[in-house]
Amino acid sequence: MFIGHYAVALAAKKATPKLSLGLLFIAAQFLDFLWPILILLGVERVRLSPGGDPFLQLDFVSYPYSHSLLGSVIWSVALGLLVFAFRRNIIEGVTIALCVVSHWVLDFFTHIPDLPLTFSGTEKVGLGLWNFPLATIIVETGLFVVGIALYLRATRPKDRIGTWSFWGLMVVLYAIYIASYAGPPPNDASLVGLLANLSWLFVLWAWWADRHRAEG
Repeated sequence: MFIGHYAVALAAKKATPKLSLGLLFIAAQFLDFLWPILILLGVERVRLSPGGDPFLQLDFVSYPYSHSLLGSVIWSVALGLLVFAFRRNIIEGVTIALCVVSHWVLDFFTHIPDLPLTFSGTEKVGLGLWNFPLATIIVETGLFVVGIALYLRATRPKDRIGTWSFWGLMVVLYAIYIASYAGPPPNDASLVGLLANLSWLFVLWAWWADRHRAEG
């Protein structure tokens, strides 16, 4: 899942209007921000599996530290406590924690059984929505639309930048999502890790757009 995770961050703005959308992006996508770093360090492994279902082009051989249920819970608690320590706001801390762990929950519905439950990685789960590409697109698009709607109810633009920067980001995110479905598969596993790190640009973009919006 890609835009579904960003949908969670957008929706979370309704509960925590004073938190930057950039920070909410980090929380909702934290596991996927951690994963490419661990891939490049050789701690976790992925290999290419071209052909067939466009959502199954990558074989997640081992990613227990970033994508196990245990790992996601630990990371969610850690980030939630970190935000609470700096902002002294329990709702914001809890929201950040829920955004982090929501990543694993959404992946559980979409992934084939490759999500580990613990660091050992011996037991893996996944309901396999990715086996049905059209259904996956419909579900994720629906989540994205709901997330945008909730964000727009929670904020209003201060100026033109607040309007166009936000909608530009939404269009780019969705275009990348569709391109990843319709485009050619990756040809190098290490390149996947490098390109995944470019997602940090979306965090900066979200932070910038959100600064030009006020509470609705």
